[in-house]
Amino acid sequence: MITAGDFRNGVTFELDGQVVQVVEFQHVKPGKGAAFVRTKYKNIITGSVVEQSFNPTAKFPTAYVERKDMQYSYNDGNLYYFMDLETYEQIPISADKLGDSFKFVKEEMICKVLSYKGDVFGVEPPNFVELQVTQTDPGFKGDTATNATKPATLETGAEIRVPLFIDEGEMIRIDTRTGEYMERA
Repeated sequence: MITAGDFRNGVTFELDGQVVQVVEFQHVKPGKGAAFVRTKYKNIITGSVVEQSFNPTAKFPTAYVERKDMQYSYNDGNLYYFMDLETYEQIPISADKLGDSFKFVKEEMICKVLSYKGDVFGVEPPNFVELQVTQTDPGFKGDTATNATKPATLETGAEIRVPLFIDEGEMIRIDTRTGEYMERA
């Protein structure tokens, strides 16, 4: 059990049968009346974010979300297969549970598979990946307005904006959380 007074960013707990994660919290002690905890939490399965205030003594069951490193093997239509690195077992995960940042993952990359009570609800790719640029227009000399960028297609098929000096065939580092170019690899 966890009390609302113990909330911290990233804490997961059960609320009305749903698994939620604290995104933001603030202990408020008004001059008059009792203290309370203003909380912004996210439903882990649906992704919806809700703001709510709790009494600091309110108790909730702790939800243990398992984060397991697994290797992305291949996809077969709408199913993506991940291999458990300890048991070598293949686990199929449907495309709707992968999230937007999965477009930066290529085969044999290690991802974190998130599950609650054995039910997989999400996949977290590595924070930074190195991918090859497969198609981009050439940058022209003198075409250098401040922070000028151009579209580029990566080896996974994802499209991002890169600086003008990046050419086809170059390896670049990408932040998968924001989908932005970081640097040459």
